[in-house]
Amino acid sequence: MSFVSLTTAVSVPSDQIFQYIEEHQNEYVQRLKDWVAIESVSTDPEKRHLVINMMLLAEERIRKLGGTVEMVDLDMQELPNGNKISLPPVILANIVKDPKKPTVCFYGHMDVQPAKIEDGWSTEPYILTEKNGNLYGRGASDDKGQVLAVLNAIEALQKHELPVNVKILLEGMEEVGSIGLNTLVKQRNSTFFSDVDYIVVTDSAWLSNKPGITYGTRGICYFFVEIECAKRDLHSGSFGGILHEAMNDLIFLLNTLVDSSGHILIPGIYEAVVPLTEKEKKLYEGIEYDLDQIMAKYGLEEFRNKTKEELLMQRSRYPSLSIHGIEGAFSAPGAKTVIPAKVTGKFSVMLVPNMEPSVVKKQVTDYLNKKFTELNSPNSIKVTSDTGSKPWLSDINETHLCYLHSLVFGKDADMIRAGGTIPIATHFQEVTRKSIMLLGIGGPDDASHGQDEKISRYFLLVFLKIINVLI
Repeated sequence: MSFVSLTTAVSVPSDQIFQYIEEHQNEYVQRLKDWVAIESVSTDPEKRHLVINMMLLAEERIRKLGGTVEMVDLDMQELPNGNKISLPPVILANIVKDPKKPTVCFYGHMDVQPAKIEDGWSTEPYILTEKNGNLYGRGASDDKGQVLAVLNAIEALQKHELPVNVKILLEGMEEVGSIGLNTLVKQRNSTFFSDVDYIVVTDSAWLSNKPGITYGTRGICYFFVEIECAKRDLHSGSFGGILHEAMNDLIFLLNTLVDSSGHILIPGIYEAVVPLTEKEKKLYEGIEYDLDQIMAKYGLEEFRNKTKEELLMQRSRYPSLSIHGIEGAFSAPGAKTVIPAKVTGKFSVMLVPNMEPSVVKKQVTDYLNKKFTELNSPNSIKVTSDTGSKPWLSDINETHLCYLHSLVFGKDADMIRAGGTIPIATHFQEVTRKSIMLLGIGGPDDASHGQDEKISRYFLLVFLKIINVLI
């Protein structure tokens, strides 16, 4: 079944629905405020109970829509120190069950990245604050606001008739790699997903105010390179200059990863990248993306790429390597003349289609070990990585969401590939064999994962209307 036939399965009076949405927008904002207030940070074991609380609040909202909800408990999570804690439950929900109607499954997540006012936020990150038509708060865009938009749209449609069966999958560990979810999807493929026609991931962004359809994402491999030179920290006055310092070795290694143009220096890393075709190149030419606006928003002096097309391709269809930090080094305010005994550098490689995480891990590990050997250092090195996630790319010729956008906006949408990663998209496609679509409303300057994350009130209401058209 195509999305076009799906949207015309039942006639719903859109004007009345849109009016209902407009009249209840303040109520929708209050719901988002309640959700943002919960610090559901999945990266912090100390806040695991808050992630669970967030899942319970989402369960309550779905039940108020008349949905049946199964809270699926997952296995325990083992922490780096060996301790184990409970993973938050996964929500599997059903709203309406009519065998004559098609079924759409919506995916979203309830966990967020850490945020503190001292990180540079203009407002308290867990108090939703409205300024100039924007709603600021951690999770406002990624992903609580987008999930709520789906639930609010369902509520609006229920005032008349919900034209499709709706299933919902919500998790609380997306920001740390969706731990446990892959296994659950496999286990429920023949049950929960058996009657699903389409899976819609509501966790993506537009590149401008023009609607965007995401048809691809990058994957990721995250690396840790540990160098140890002593069993305890040393005084630089007593030991400086007489030993191979771990920090110096690490800085040397990190400096060999990319050149001044951003080109990755690891041999073979580009071999799997699919060549650019003229047809794909034309897609980038038509995309709206304001480089000057983005530079002004984030305080950037310039981009490496001089044209919009080059920049968009570099951020989405080519791999990249970013260094994220160094653990074990002195980073507090003030001066401390210490030589760290052990330091760990952290960096990631963003993958594009045809790049396999296992291959990239071997390429990176072999390269770092080779470079370290060239140093002739007596120190120890250990290179490790996380499980990694694959990139995702759909067949653009099978994407019918432009039709949906045209119903709401009266114009076609940009076809875009995201620079970030949504690990579950690839897994959904490989396991369920269903059509996967990324339909989100993040703005180009929403600052997901950063300071002053926001969502536009306009985008929030528009997305409600898109979801109404979709279902």
